Order: sequence, then C-alpha cells, then structure tokens
Amino acid sequence: MLLTELLTPDRVVVPFAARDKSEAIAELTRHLVEQSGGRFEEVLDAVQERESVLSTGIGFGVAIPHARSPAVRELTVVAAVSSAPVPFDSIDGEPVRLFFLIVGPEASAGPHVKILSRIARLVRRESVRQRLVEAQTPDEFYAILLDAEAR
Repeated sequence: MLLTELLTPDRVVVPFAARDKSEAIAELTRHLVEQSGGRFEEVLDAVQERESVLSTGIGFGVAIPHARSPAVRELTVVAAVSSAPVPFDSIDGEPVRLFFLIVGPEASAGPHVKILSRIARLVRRESVRQRLVEAQTPDEFYAILLDAEAR
C-alpha cells in the first residue's frame, strides 16, 4: 500500500498553524474528520489516549500520531507542515514541523501498521523530510511524496 493512495492533496494542510501539541492533534483530527467523516470527539479521544501512552514525535521534526477508533469507517491519513516548530515531546526533544495523522477502524490493524511503517521509512530520508517541510502547497507536498515513493 502506497501512502499516496490514502493521502491526497485535499488531506494536506500547508501551512499549518498549531502552537502546541494539543492544538496540533486537535486540528489534525478536525481536518481528518472533515475529509473522511466520523465523530470528532471520539476520534480525538482515541488519538489523545494513544498519545498518552507514548509520544508519537519520532524525532527529526516529525510526528505521526495515530489511533484506531470505531468512529471512523476507513483508514485515513492527513498531513500538515507547520510554518513554525511545534513543541511535541518528541523522543529526541526537538520540536515538530512535519505531521502525519493516521486513524482507522478497529479492524484496520494490519494496514494501519503498514502505512505507519511506510511513513516512517519515507521520512527517515533527510532529503525527503527537507523537501516536505519546504512544500508551499498541498499539491507540492503530494508531488514530493509521489516522487519519494517512486524511488
């Protein structure tokens, strides 16, 4: 499964203006629910509950909050690029500029883990991270992902 099969330009927020971790998670969740349906409060609760277990700030300025929730019907991914670094309790202590939120129904465990791994592999490459952070529009962000997945 390719990330670009789930993450289309209309699911990308550039620029993203969250000031802190809580606001970032809430705004990403709001965008996800607007794009794919679901009940905002239930999805937000699931994401926050997962985040309370261990921060999804994976380092290098990247966070991949994720959760499973019966409030959504299908596996959905949204992304955002913050114009300013956002404190996120990342494992390396660095703030975050690049966000991916993954939420799927309870039965989506397999695909959920696969897309999470796919994102982690893509953003491990510094050149990809840098290009994504510099994207000025959702279409540009998507084009960078298409290129990165083709390599």
